[in-house]
Amino acid sequence: MISIKSKILFIAALLFSTATWSQDNGQTVDASKPTNLYTQINAAFEYQSHEFSNDLYGSRINVQYAFDPDNLLLLEIPLLYNDGTDKFGIADTRVRYFHVLKRNVSERLIAIAPYTDITVPTGSYRNGLGTNFWSISAGVVAGYVLTPKIAMFPGAGIVHLTKPNEYAGKSQTGINFQTNMSISFNSRAFLFVNPILTILSDTNWSGEFNFNYMISPNELKVNVGYFPNFTGEINTFRLGATLFI
Repeated sequence: MISIKSKILFIAALLFSTATWSQDNGQTVDASKPTNLYTQINAAFEYQSHEFSNDLYGSRINVQYAFDPDNLLLLEIPLLYNDGTDKFGIADTRVRYFHVLKRNVSERLIAIAPYTDITVPTGSYRNGLGTNFWSISAGVVAGYVLTPKIAMFPGAGIVHLTKPNEYAGKSQTGINFQTNMSISFNSRAFLFVNPILTILSDTNWSGEFNFNYMISPNELKVNVGYFPNFTGEINTFRLGATLFI
């Protein structure tokens, strides 16, 4: 019988083989600016280290479809294994809609973009693969160019977490702030540094450190990322690839 770990490695290999296939898509891609919207497929191997619970690892894939240069829909599905419960399956699914309302407002203010972000509790809470509640947020991101190589994409939004179940917990509503900095080293390499503050019943500090490199201009990108949750003492590492279509 094929082990859980072998299944995860097989899925990861399949996702990467899909992501590393490329073709000439006829577009100019500048992925260093999150307000530039492109149809793409992203696949990554992921490892989550939890200080107070079991670790998780597996594959995460998201598909982003740009209806036009100003509207994008994202669907993200993680396939994870919990080494404490010895269970493997779909974790919580994410759906995001992003709309660029204004572009080139001024020489430095390049975009104003509202968004809606929903996390659906598709993962099994009993198996340690899901949160057992919905997360719904809406807000706005602004793109601001500081220098030719550095841009900021600060954002603010409202966050609502539903009640986990009828026996435990309660629903919460709060606010979320981010200050996403994009640092371009050259035409192919760039880094995102994004501290995130979420205020609900407690204050939660997290962050994103994501280095990207365009292997094939306009077609294929690889990335390595570190996504810490400082408050919950959870450290997530991802190694991924993106195919622009």
